[in-house]
Amino acid sequence: MPANTLYYGDNLDILRRYVADESVDLVYLDPPFNSNANYNVLFKEHSGEQAASQIRAFEDTWTWSMEAELALEAMIVEGGQVSVAMQALRKLLGTSNMMAYLAMMAPRLVELRRVLKPTGSIYLHCDPTASHYLKLLLDAVFGPQRFLNEIAWKRWSAHSDAKRYAAVHDVLFYYGKSSQVTFNKQHMPYDDHYVSTRFKLVDSEGRRYAEQSLVSPSPRPNLTYAFTASNGVTYEPPGRGWSISREVMERWDREGRLHFPKAGGRLRRKDFLDEHPGPPLTDMWTDIYGIGGSSGERLGYPTQKPEALLERIIAASSNEGDVVLDPFCGCGTAVDAAQKLGRRWIGIDVTYLAIALIRRRLRDAYGESVDEAYEVIGEPASVSDAKVLAAADPYQFQWWALDQVHARGVERKKGADKGIDGRIYFHEGDSSDVKQIIISVKAGHTGRAHVHELRGVVDREEAVIGVLISMQDTTRPMRDEAASAGLYTSPWGKHPRLQLLTVDDLLGGKGIDCPPLRHTSQTFRKAPKAKQGHEQETLALDE
Repeated sequence: MPANTLYYGDNLDILRRYVADESVDLVYLDPPFNSNANYNVLFKEHSGEQAASQIRAFEDTWTWSMEAELALEAMIVEGGQVSVAMQALRKLLGTSNMMAYLAMMAPRLVELRRVLKPTGSIYLHCDPTASHYLKLLLDAVFGPQRFLNEIAWKRWSAHSDAKRYAAVHDVLFYYGKSSQVTFNKQHMPYDDHYVSTRFKLVDSEGRRYAEQSLVSPSPRPNLTYAFTASNGVTYEPPGRGWSISREVMERWDREGRLHFPKAGGRLRRKDFLDEHPGPPLTDMWTDIYGIGGSSGERLGYPTQKPEALLERIIAASSNEGDVVLDPFCGCGTAVDAAQKLGRRWIGIDVTYLAIALIRRRLRDAYGESVDEAYEVIGEPASVSDAKVLAAADPYQFQWWALDQVHARGVERKKGADKGIDGRIYFHEGDSSDVKQIIISVKAGHTGRAHVHELRGVVDREEAVIGVLISMQDTTRPMRDEAASAGLYTSPWGKHPRLQLLTVDDLLGGKGIDCPPLRHTSQTFRKAPKAKQGHEQETLALDE
Protein backbone atom coordinates (compact mmCIF):
# COMPACT_ATOMS: atom_id res chain seq x y z
CA MET A 1 0.00 0.00 0.00
CA PRO A 2 1.51 3.37 -1.02
CA ALA A 3 2.24 5.76 1.83
CA ASN A 4 -0.11 8.54 0.68
CA THR A 5 -3.06 7.59 -1.52
CA LEU A 6 -6.29 9.14 -2.75
CA TYR A 7 -8.92 6.63 -3.85
CA TYR A 8 -11.86 7.53 -6.07
CA GLY A 9 -14.74 5.15 -5.49
CA ASP A 10 -17.11 3.61 -2.97
CA ASN A 11 -15.19 3.39 0.31
CA LEU A 12 -16.61 -0.04 1.16
CA ASP A 13 -15.17 -1.49 -2.05
CA ILE A 14 -11.89 0.42 -1.62
CA LEU A 15 -11.43 -0.77 1.96
CA ARG A 16 -12.03 -4.40 1.01
CA ARG A 17 -9.81 -4.33 -2.08
CA TYR A 18 -6.89 -2.14 -1.09
CA VAL A 19 -6.50 -1.62 2.66
CA ALA A 20 -4.78 -4.43 4.55
CA ASP A 21 -5.66 -5.79 7.98
CA GLU A 22 -4.20 -3.81 10.89
CA SER A 23 -2.43 -1.28 8.65
CA VAL A 24 -3.98 1.98 9.89
CA ASP A 25 -3.21 3.90 13.09
CA LEU A 26 -6.07 6.40 13.12
CA VAL A 27 -9.46 6.68 11.39
CA TYR A 28 -11.41 9.92 11.24
CA LEU A 29 -14.74 9.91 9.45
CA ASP A 30 -17.46 12.48 9.01
CA PRO A 31 -20.06 10.46 7.08
CA PRO A 32 -22.51 12.65 5.19
CA PHE A 33 -26.07 12.96 6.41
CA ASN A 34 -28.73 15.52 5.64
CA SER A 35 -29.11 16.83 9.16
CA ASN A 36 -30.69 20.05 7.91
CA ALA A 37 -33.74 18.22 6.59
CA ASN A 38 -36.97 18.20 8.53
CA TYR A 39 -36.44 15.65 11.30
CA ASN A 40 -39.67 13.79 10.52
CA VAL A 41 -38.64 13.31 6.88
CA LEU A 42 -35.70 11.22 8.04
CA PHE A 43 -38.10 8.55 9.29
CA LYS A 44 -40.40 8.52 6.25
CA GLU A 45 -40.78 5.15 4.49
CA HIS A 46 -39.02 4.98 1.12
CA SER A 47 -38.81 2.58 -1.79
CA GLY A 48 -36.93 2.52 -5.08
CA GLU A 49 -33.52 1.52 -6.35
CA GLN A 50 -31.44 4.68 -6.39
CA ALA A 51 -27.79 3.73 -5.91
CA ALA A 52 -26.77 5.06 -2.52
CA SER A 53 -23.08 4.94 -3.46
CA GLN A 54 -23.67 7.61 -6.11
CA ILE A 55 -24.45 10.35 -3.60
CA ARG A 56 -23.16 13.64 -4.94
CA ALA A 57 -21.18 16.06 -2.88
CA PHE A 58 -23.28 18.86 -1.36
CA GLU A 59 -26.41 16.67 -1.07
CA ASP A 60 -25.30 14.79 2.06
CA THR A 61 -28.18 12.34 2.19
CA TRP A 62 -28.85 8.60 2.15
CA THR A 63 -32.15 7.11 1.07
CA TRP A 64 -33.73 3.67 1.50
CA SER A 65 -32.90 1.59 -1.57
CA MET A 66 -32.31 -1.95 -2.73
CA GLU A 67 -28.64 -1.39 -1.93
CA ALA A 68 -29.52 -0.47 1.66
CA GLU A 69 -31.78 -3.53 1.92
CA LEU A 70 -29.00 -5.83 0.71
CA ALA A 71 -26.45 -4.21 3.05
CA LEU A 72 -28.79 -4.71 5.99
CA GLU A 73 -29.43 -8.35 5.08
CA ALA A 74 -25.68 -9.00 4.78
CA MET A 75 -25.06 -7.58 8.24
CA ILE A 76 -27.88 -9.60 9.79
CA VAL A 77 -26.71 -12.95 8.38
CA GLU A 78 -23.15 -12.27 9.58
CA GLY A 79 -24.34 -12.85 13.13
CA GLY A 80 -22.79 -11.43 16.29
CA GLN A 81 -23.54 -8.19 18.07
CA VAL A 82 -23.76 -6.15 14.88
CA SER A 83 -26.52 -8.47 13.64
CA VAL A 84 -28.40 -8.12 16.93
CA ALA A 85 -28.11 -4.34 16.84
CA MET A 86 -29.23 -4.08 13.21
CA GLN A 87 -32.26 -6.28 13.77
CA ALA A 88 -33.35 -4.15 16.72
CA LEU A 89 -32.83 -0.91 14.80
CA ARG A 90 -34.81 -2.24 11.83
CA LYS A 91 -37.77 -2.98 14.11
CA LEU A 92 -37.54 0.52 15.54
CA LEU A 93 -36.88 2.55 12.37
CA GLY A 94 -38.42 0.55 9.53
CA THR A 95 -37.37 1.38 5.96
CA SER A 96 -36.53 5.00 6.70
CA ASN A 97 -33.67 7.21 5.57
CA MET A 98 -32.17 6.78 9.03
CA MET A 99 -32.22 2.99 8.70
CA ALA A 100 -30.67 3.26 5.23
CA TYR A 101 -27.91 5.38 6.72
CA LEU A 102 -27.21 2.84 9.47
CA ALA A 103 -27.41 -0.11 7.06
CA MET A 104 -24.78 1.51 4.85
CA MET A 105 -22.61 2.56 7.78
CA ALA A 106 -22.53 -0.84 9.50
CA PRO A 107 -20.36 -2.74 6.97
CA ARG A 108 -18.05 0.26 6.65
CA LEU A 109 -17.48 0.40 10.40
CA VAL A 110 -16.77 -3.34 10.41
CA GLU A 111 -14.13 -2.81 7.70
CA LEU A 112 -12.64 0.16 9.53
CA ARG A 113 -12.23 -1.95 12.65
CA ARG A 114 -10.48 -4.60 10.55
CA VAL A 115 -7.91 -2.19 9.11
CA LEU A 116 -7.06 -0.58 12.47
CA LYS A 117 -3.91 -1.65 14.29
CA PRO A 118 -4.33 -2.89 17.89
CA THR A 119 -3.01 0.51 19.01
CA GLY A 120 -5.34 2.35 16.63
CA SER A 121 -8.43 4.42 17.32
CA ILE A 122 -11.40 5.85 15.47
CA TYR A 123 -13.19 9.21 15.69
CA LEU A 124 -16.68 9.30 14.20
CA HIS A 125 -17.99 12.84 13.68
CA CYS A 126 -21.75 13.39 13.63
CA ASP A 127 -24.48 15.69 14.87
CA PRO A 128 -27.28 14.89 17.35
CA THR A 129 -29.65 13.82 14.57
CA ALA A 130 -28.08 10.35 14.32
CA SER A 131 -25.52 10.27 17.14
CA HIS A 132 -27.51 8.02 19.48
CA TYR A 133 -28.03 5.38 16.79
CA LEU A 134 -24.39 5.55 15.70
CA LYS A 135 -23.19 5.00 19.26
CA LEU A 136 -25.24 1.81 19.48
CA LEU A 137 -23.69 0.69 16.21
CA LEU A 138 -20.17 1.55 17.38
CA ASP A 139 -20.75 -0.37 20.61
CA ALA A 140 -21.80 -3.39 18.54
CA VAL A 141 -18.77 -3.17 16.22
CA PHE A 142 -16.01 -2.26 18.69
CA GLY A 143 -17.55 -3.36 21.99
CA PRO A 144 -18.85 -0.96 24.65
CA GLN A 145 -15.65 -1.48 26.64
CA ARG A 146 -13.70 0.20 23.82
CA PHE A 147 -15.67 3.43 24.12
CA LEU A 148 -13.33 6.16 25.32
CA ASN A 149 -15.09 9.51 24.94
CA GLU A 150 -18.07 11.35 23.58
CA ILE A 151 -16.56 14.68 22.63
CA ALA A 152 -18.83 17.71 22.27
CA TRP A 153 -17.42 20.22 19.79
CA LYS A 154 -19.05 23.65 19.93
CA ARG A 155 -18.98 24.60 16.26
CA TRP A 156 -21.57 27.39 16.28
CA SER A 157 -21.92 30.54 18.35
CA ALA A 158 -25.17 31.22 20.18
CA HIS A 159 -28.27 31.54 18.04
CA SER A 160 -32.00 31.23 18.51
CA ASP A 161 -33.99 28.04 17.78
CA ALA A 162 -37.77 28.05 17.98
CA LYS A 163 -39.20 26.27 21.04
CA ARG A 164 -35.96 24.54 22.01
CA TYR A 165 -32.46 25.27 23.26
CA ALA A 166 -30.09 26.46 20.55
CA ALA A 167 -28.23 23.53 18.96
CA VAL A 168 -24.59 24.57 18.72
CA HIS A 169 -22.51 21.40 18.95
CA ASP A 170 -21.43 18.32 17.01
CA VAL A 171 -20.43 14.99 18.55
CA LEU A 172 -17.25 12.98 18.05
CA PHE A 173 -17.28 9.39 19.28
CA TYR A 174 -13.80 8.17 20.20
CA TYR A 175 -13.22 4.40 20.33
CA GLY A 176 -10.09 2.28 20.56
CA LYS A 177 -9.37 -0.97 18.75
CA SER A 178 -7.98 -2.37 22.01
CA SER A 179 -6.94 -1.16 25.44
CA GLN A 180 -3.50 -0.21 24.07
CA VAL A 181 -4.50 2.86 22.05
CA THR A 182 -1.98 5.52 21.12
CA PHE A 183 -2.82 8.69 23.01
CA ASN A 184 -0.73 11.84 23.39
CA LYS A 185 -2.24 14.03 26.09
CA GLN A 186 -3.23 17.46 24.80
CA HIS A 187 -3.46 20.64 26.86
CA MET A 188 -5.53 23.79 26.82
CA PRO A 189 -4.19 27.29 27.48
CA TYR A 190 -5.05 28.80 30.86
CA ASP A 191 -7.92 31.26 30.85
CA ASP A 192 -7.20 34.95 31.25
CA HIS A 193 -8.62 35.16 34.78
CA TYR A 194 -6.39 32.35 36.05
CA VAL A 195 -3.32 33.89 34.40
CA SER A 196 -3.99 37.36 35.79
CA THR A 197 -4.54 36.09 39.34
CA ARG A 198 -1.96 33.29 39.50
CA PHE A 199 0.92 34.67 37.37
CA LYS A 200 0.89 38.31 38.40
CA LEU A 201 4.57 39.18 37.92
CA VAL A 202 6.52 39.87 34.71
CA ASP A 203 10.32 39.69 34.43
CA SER A 204 12.61 41.94 32.39
CA GLU A 205 12.15 39.69 29.33
CA GLY A 206 8.37 39.99 29.47
CA ARG A 207 7.76 36.46 30.82
CA ARG A 208 4.91 36.05 33.29
CA TYR A 209 5.64 34.17 36.51
CA ALA A 210 4.47 33.40 40.01
CA GLU A 211 6.66 33.21 43.14
CA GLN A 212 7.34 29.79 44.60
CA SER A 213 8.92 28.94 47.94
CA LEU A 214 12.52 27.69 48.15
CA VAL A 215 12.07 26.44 51.73
CA SER A 216 12.48 22.72 52.30
CA PRO A 217 9.24 21.04 53.51
CA SER A 218 11.24 19.27 56.24
CA PRO A 219 14.47 20.13 58.14
CA ARG A 220 17.47 19.73 55.80
CA PRO A 221 20.74 20.39 57.71
CA ASN A 222 22.81 19.62 54.59
CA LEU A 223 21.04 22.46 52.70
CA THR A 224 21.49 25.23 55.26
CA TYR A 225 24.11 27.16 53.29
CA ALA A 226 24.26 30.95 52.90
CA PHE A 227 23.87 32.01 49.29
CA THR A 228 25.31 35.16 47.70
CA ALA A 229 23.25 35.93 44.61
CA SER A 230 24.18 37.80 41.43
CA ASN A 231 22.60 40.96 42.87
CA GLY A 232 25.35 41.02 45.51
CA VAL A 233 23.02 40.16 48.42
CA THR A 234 23.74 37.21 50.68
CA TYR A 235 20.64 35.25 51.72
CA GLU A 236 20.73 33.21 54.90
CA PRO A 237 19.09 29.78 54.79
CA PRO A 238 15.61 29.37 56.25
CA GLY A 239 15.21 27.33 59.41
CA ARG A 240 14.45 24.07 57.58
CA GLY A 241 17.08 24.72 54.90
CA TRP A 242 16.74 25.33 51.17
CA SER A 243 14.81 22.90 48.98
CA ILE A 244 17.66 22.69 46.42
CA SER A 245 21.43 22.28 46.42
CA ARG A 246 23.92 25.14 46.06
CA GLU A 247 24.73 23.99 42.48
CA VAL A 248 21.08 24.19 41.41
CA MET A 249 20.66 27.53 43.17
CA GLU A 250 23.65 28.95 41.29
CA ARG A 251 22.36 27.62 37.97
CA TRP A 252 18.88 29.08 38.55
CA ASP A 253 20.50 32.42 39.37
CA ARG A 254 22.40 32.38 36.07
CA GLU A 255 19.21 31.49 34.20
CA GLY A 256 17.19 34.30 35.79
CA ARG A 257 14.94 31.91 37.71
CA LEU A 258 15.31 33.56 41.12
CA HIS A 259 12.97 36.22 42.44
CA PHE A 260 14.90 38.69 44.57
CA PRO A 261 12.73 40.11 47.36
CA LYS A 262 12.59 43.60 48.72
CA ALA A 263 14.62 44.29 51.87
CA GLY A 264 13.80 41.74 54.55
CA GLY A 265 11.98 39.44 52.14
CA ARG A 266 12.71 35.81 51.41
CA LEU A 267 14.46 34.53 48.28
CA ARG A 268 12.03 32.67 46.05
CA ARG A 269 12.02 31.03 42.62
CA LYS A 270 10.16 32.12 39.47
CA ASP A 271 7.47 29.74 38.25
CA PHE A 272 7.07 30.73 34.58
CA LEU A 273 3.68 30.56 32.88
CA ASP A 274 5.16 29.50 29.52
CA GLU A 275 6.67 26.38 31.09
CA HIS A 276 3.27 25.03 32.10
CA PRO A 277 1.39 22.95 29.50
CA GLY A 278 -1.97 24.18 30.71
CA PRO A 279 -4.88 22.07 31.96
CA PRO A 280 -5.49 18.71 30.22
CA LEU A 281 -7.92 18.82 27.31
CA THR A 282 -11.41 17.66 28.28
CA ASP A 283 -14.25 16.17 26.23
CA MET A 284 -15.83 19.63 25.81
CA TRP A 285 -14.13 21.52 22.96
CA THR A 286 -15.16 25.17 22.87
CA ASP A 287 -11.96 26.77 21.61
CA ILE A 288 -12.11 25.71 17.95
CA TYR A 289 -14.63 27.61 15.87
CA GLY A 290 -16.47 26.44 12.77
CA ILE A 291 -15.53 27.87 9.39
CA GLY A 292 -17.42 31.09 8.76
CA GLY A 293 -18.07 32.75 5.45
CA SER A 294 -15.07 35.07 5.80
CA SER A 295 -12.64 32.43 7.10
CA GLY A 296 -9.32 32.16 5.29
CA GLU A 297 -9.68 28.37 5.35
CA ARG A 298 -13.04 28.35 3.57
CA LEU A 299 -12.90 26.50 0.25
CA GLY A 300 -16.62 26.60 -0.52
CA TYR A 301 -17.32 23.00 0.55
CA PRO A 302 -20.44 22.95 2.77
CA THR A 303 -19.32 20.22 5.21
CA GLN A 304 -15.72 21.47 5.54
CA LYS A 305 -14.25 21.21 9.05
CA PRO A 306 -11.55 23.50 10.49
CA GLU A 307 -7.95 22.35 10.22
CA ALA A 308 -7.40 22.95 13.96
CA LEU A 309 -9.99 20.28 14.76
CA LEU A 310 -8.28 17.62 12.66
CA GLU A 311 -4.81 18.67 13.79
CA ARG A 312 -5.88 18.18 17.41
CA ILE A 313 -7.27 14.70 16.73
CA ILE A 314 -4.25 13.61 14.69
CA ALA A 315 -1.75 14.98 17.22
CA ALA A 316 -3.55 13.25 20.10
CA SER A 317 -4.08 9.83 18.55
CA SER A 318 -1.15 9.23 16.22
CA ASN A 319 2.59 9.75 15.98
CA GLU A 320 4.79 11.05 13.17
CA GLY A 321 4.92 8.51 10.36
CA ASP A 322 1.65 6.81 11.36
CA VAL A 323 -1.13 6.17 8.84
CA VAL A 324 -4.31 8.29 9.03
CA LEU A 325 -7.40 7.18 7.08
CA ASP A 326 -10.45 9.28 6.15
CA PRO A 327 -13.00 7.18 4.21
CA PHE A 328 -15.31 10.18 3.51
CA CYS A 329 -12.56 12.69 2.83
CA GLY A 330 -14.65 15.42 1.16
CA CYS A 331 -12.48 18.49 0.62
CA GLY A 332 -9.54 16.84 2.39
CA THR A 333 -9.10 18.57 5.74
CA ALA A 334 -7.91 15.33 7.39
CA VAL A 335 -5.55 14.67 4.48
CA ASP A 336 -4.13 18.21 4.67
CA ALA A 337 -3.70 18.03 8.46
CA ALA A 338 -1.99 14.63 8.21
CA GLN A 339 0.38 15.92 5.54
CA LYS A 340 1.21 18.98 7.66
CA LEU A 341 1.89 16.89 10.79
CA GLY A 342 4.15 14.36 9.06
CA ARG A 343 1.72 11.45 8.99
CA ARG A 344 1.05 9.13 6.08
CA TRP A 345 -2.52 9.21 4.86
CA ILE A 346 -5.29 7.52 2.89
CA GLY A 347 -8.28 9.46 1.59
CA ILE A 348 -11.35 7.92 -0.06
CA ASP A 349 -14.31 9.64 -1.68
CA VAL A 350 -17.09 8.60 -4.05
CA THR A 351 -17.09 11.92 -5.91
CA TYR A 352 -14.44 13.11 -8.30
CA LEU A 353 -15.28 16.62 -7.14
CA ALA A 354 -13.68 15.74 -3.80
CA ILE A 355 -10.58 14.27 -5.45
CA ALA A 356 -10.19 17.40 -7.59
CA LEU A 357 -10.60 19.70 -4.57
CA ILE A 358 -8.02 17.78 -2.54
CA ARG A 359 -5.50 17.84 -5.37
CA ARG A 360 -5.92 21.60 -5.72
CA ARG A 361 -5.79 22.08 -1.95
CA LEU A 362 -2.51 20.17 -1.62
CA ARG A 363 -0.94 22.04 -4.54
CA ASP A 364 -1.97 25.40 -3.10
CA ALA A 365 -0.64 24.50 0.36
CA TYR A 366 2.58 22.65 -0.52
CA GLY A 367 3.37 23.52 -4.13
CA GLU A 368 3.03 21.46 -7.31
CA SER A 369 5.87 19.14 -6.24
CA VAL A 370 3.46 17.59 -3.72
CA ASP A 371 1.90 15.68 -6.65
CA GLU A 372 4.92 13.37 -6.48
CA ALA A 373 4.21 12.55 -2.83
CA TYR A 374 0.94 10.68 -3.34
CA GLU A 375 -0.93 8.45 -5.77
CA VAL A 376 -4.51 8.61 -7.05
CA ILE A 377 -6.19 5.26 -7.64
CA GLY A 378 -9.54 4.82 -9.37
CA GLU A 379 -9.38 7.71 -11.84
CA PRO A 380 -9.39 7.04 -15.58
CA ALA A 381 -6.01 5.93 -16.94
CA SER A 382 -7.20 5.25 -20.50
CA VAL A 383 -9.90 6.35 -22.91
CA SER A 384 -11.85 3.16 -22.18
CA ASP A 385 -11.70 3.97 -18.44
CA ALA A 386 -13.03 7.45 -19.17
CA LYS A 387 -15.89 5.97 -21.21
CA VAL A 388 -16.83 3.71 -18.32
CA LEU A 389 -16.86 6.69 -15.93
CA ALA A 390 -18.90 8.80 -18.35
CA ALA A 391 -21.46 6.03 -18.80
CA ALA A 392 -21.72 5.37 -15.05
CA ASP A 393 -21.85 9.00 -13.93
CA PRO A 394 -21.52 11.86 -16.46
CA TYR A 395 -21.33 14.37 -13.59
CA GLN A 396 -18.20 12.74 -12.14
CA PHE A 397 -16.71 12.43 -15.65
CA GLN A 398 -17.21 16.16 -16.06
CA TRP A 399 -15.36 16.88 -12.82
CA TRP A 400 -12.52 14.56 -13.85
CA ALA A 401 -12.16 16.31 -17.21
CA LEU A 402 -12.19 19.77 -15.61
CA ASP A 403 -9.55 18.71 -13.09
CA GLN A 404 -7.22 17.70 -15.93
CA VAL A 405 -7.08 21.34 -17.05
CA HIS A 406 -7.19 22.80 -13.51
CA ALA A 407 -10.60 24.41 -14.06
CA ARG A 408 -13.27 25.15 -11.51
CA GLY A 409 -16.62 23.47 -12.13
CA VAL A 410 -19.85 25.43 -12.39
CA GLU A 411 -22.71 24.15 -10.24
CA ARG A 412 -25.96 23.83 -12.15
CA LYS A 413 -28.74 26.17 -11.01
CA LYS A 414 -32.31 26.25 -12.21
CA GLY A 415 -32.69 28.71 -15.06
CA ALA A 416 -28.94 29.20 -15.46
CA ASP A 417 -27.39 29.54 -18.91
CA LYS A 418 -26.12 26.26 -20.29
CA GLY A 419 -22.96 25.63 -22.27
CA ILE A 420 -20.58 26.38 -19.37
CA ASP A 421 -19.24 23.44 -17.37
CA GLY A 422 -16.15 25.11 -15.97
CA ARG A 423 -14.21 28.34 -15.81
CA ILE A 424 -10.67 29.50 -15.26
CA TYR A 425 -10.18 33.09 -14.10
CA PHE A 426 -6.83 34.86 -14.16
CA HIS A 427 -5.32 38.33 -14.00
CA GLU A 428 -3.38 39.45 -17.03
CA GLY A 429 -2.31 42.75 -15.52
CA ASP A 430 -3.41 44.21 -12.20
CA SER A 431 -6.26 42.85 -10.09
CA SER A 432 -8.86 44.75 -12.12
CA ASP A 433 -7.83 43.11 -15.40
CA VAL A 434 -9.71 39.81 -14.97
CA LYS A 435 -9.84 37.37 -17.87
CA GLN A 436 -11.73 34.10 -18.12
CA ILE A 437 -11.58 30.81 -20.01
CA ILE A 438 -14.83 28.92 -20.59
CA ILE A 439 -14.79 25.11 -20.67
CA SER A 440 -17.50 22.83 -22.08
CA VAL A 441 -17.33 19.04 -21.53
CA LYS A 442 -19.07 16.56 -23.85
CA ALA A 443 -19.10 12.82 -23.10
CA GLY A 444 -21.31 11.86 -26.07
CA HIS A 445 -21.44 12.66 -29.77
CA THR A 446 -19.84 15.95 -30.77
CA GLY A 447 -19.90 17.94 -34.00
CA ARG A 448 -19.49 21.37 -35.52
CA ALA A 449 -22.67 22.63 -33.84
CA HIS A 450 -21.11 22.20 -30.39
CA VAL A 451 -18.09 24.30 -31.39
CA HIS A 452 -20.39 26.97 -32.84
CA GLU A 453 -22.44 26.96 -29.62
CA LEU A 454 -19.28 27.38 -27.53
CA ARG A 455 -18.22 30.30 -29.70
CA GLY A 456 -21.51 32.01 -28.89
CA VAL A 457 -21.01 31.42 -25.17
CA VAL A 458 -17.46 32.81 -25.31
CA ASP A 459 -18.71 35.96 -27.07
CA ARG A 460 -21.64 36.34 -24.67
CA GLU A 461 -19.45 35.94 -21.57
CA GLU A 462 -16.67 38.11 -23.04
CA ALA A 463 -14.22 35.30 -22.37
CA VAL A 464 -10.80 35.28 -24.02
CA ILE A 465 -10.69 31.52 -24.70
CA GLY A 466 -13.22 28.72 -25.03
CA VAL A 467 -12.29 25.04 -24.70
CA LEU A 468 -14.37 22.03 -25.78
CA ILE A 469 -13.34 18.75 -24.12
CA SER A 470 -14.79 15.73 -25.90
CA MET A 471 -14.70 11.97 -25.63
CA GLN A 472 -14.77 11.57 -29.42
CA ASP A 473 -12.05 12.62 -31.83
CA THR A 474 -12.53 15.99 -33.46
CA THR A 475 -13.75 16.25 -37.05
CA ARG A 476 -12.57 18.52 -39.86
CA PRO A 477 -15.71 20.73 -39.65
CA MET A 478 -15.14 21.11 -35.88
CA ARG A 479 -11.53 22.15 -36.42
CA ASP A 480 -12.52 24.58 -39.20
CA GLU A 481 -15.15 26.19 -36.96
CA ALA A 482 -12.60 26.56 -34.14
CA ALA A 483 -10.01 28.09 -36.45
CA SER A 484 -12.52 30.66 -37.74
CA ALA A 485 -12.74 32.18 -34.24
CA GLY A 486 -9.24 33.62 -34.60
CA LEU A 487 -6.57 34.26 -31.97
CA TYR A 488 -6.35 35.91 -28.58
CA THR A 489 -3.17 37.92 -27.95
CA SER A 490 -1.75 38.06 -24.42
CA PRO A 491 1.60 39.35 -23.08
CA TRP A 492 2.81 35.75 -23.46
CA GLY A 493 1.89 35.36 -27.12
CA LYS A 494 -1.02 34.34 -29.35
CA HIS A 495 -3.54 31.66 -28.36
CA PRO A 496 -6.45 30.15 -30.34
CA ARG A 497 -9.76 31.59 -29.10
CA LEU A 498 -11.48 28.23 -29.53
CA GLN A 499 -9.58 25.08 -28.63
CA LEU A 500 -10.53 21.41 -28.96
CA LEU A 501 -9.19 18.81 -26.55
CA THR A 502 -10.07 15.12 -26.47
CA VAL A 503 -9.82 12.70 -23.55
CA ASP A 504 -6.89 11.12 -25.36
CA ASP A 505 -5.20 14.56 -25.40
CA LEU A 506 -5.77 14.99 -21.65
CA LEU A 507 -4.36 11.56 -20.83
CA GLY A 508 -1.36 12.39 -23.00
CA GLY A 509 -0.66 15.50 -20.94
CA LYS A 510 -1.90 18.10 -23.40
CA GLY A 511 -3.46 21.18 -21.84
CA ILE A 512 -4.96 24.52 -22.75
CA ASP A 513 -2.88 26.91 -24.86
CA CYS A 514 -3.17 29.98 -22.63
CA PRO A 515 -1.10 32.35 -20.48
CA PRO A 516 0.92 30.45 -17.86
CA LEU A 517 -1.62 30.26 -15.05
CA ARG A 518 1.00 29.55 -12.39
CA HIS A 519 2.33 33.06 -13.03
CA THR A 520 -1.06 34.75 -12.94
CA SER A 521 -3.57 35.31 -10.19
CA GLN A 522 -6.33 32.72 -10.48
CA THR A 523 -9.50 33.80 -8.77
CA PHE A 524 -10.95 30.56 -7.50
CA ARG A 525 -10.79 30.01 -3.77
CA LYS A 526 -7.34 28.80 -2.80
CA ALA A 527 -6.16 26.93 0.25
CA PRO A 528 -3.58 28.82 2.34
CA LYS A 529 0.08 27.96 1.97
CA ALA A 530 1.19 25.50 4.62
CA LYS A 531 3.02 27.37 7.36
CA GLN A 532 6.73 26.58 7.21
CA GLY A 533 8.33 29.40 9.12
CA HIS A 534 6.35 32.10 7.34
CA GLU A 535 2.86 33.52 7.34
CA GLN A 536 0.08 32.10 5.22
CA GLU A 537 -0.48 33.71 1.83
CA THR A 538 -3.46 35.96 1.34
CA LEU A 539 -6.29 34.14 -0.42
CA ALA A 540 -7.35 35.05 -3.91
CA LEU A 541 -10.92 36.17 -4.41
CA ASP A 542 -13.63 33.57 -4.75
CA GLU A 543 -15.40 33.16 -8.02
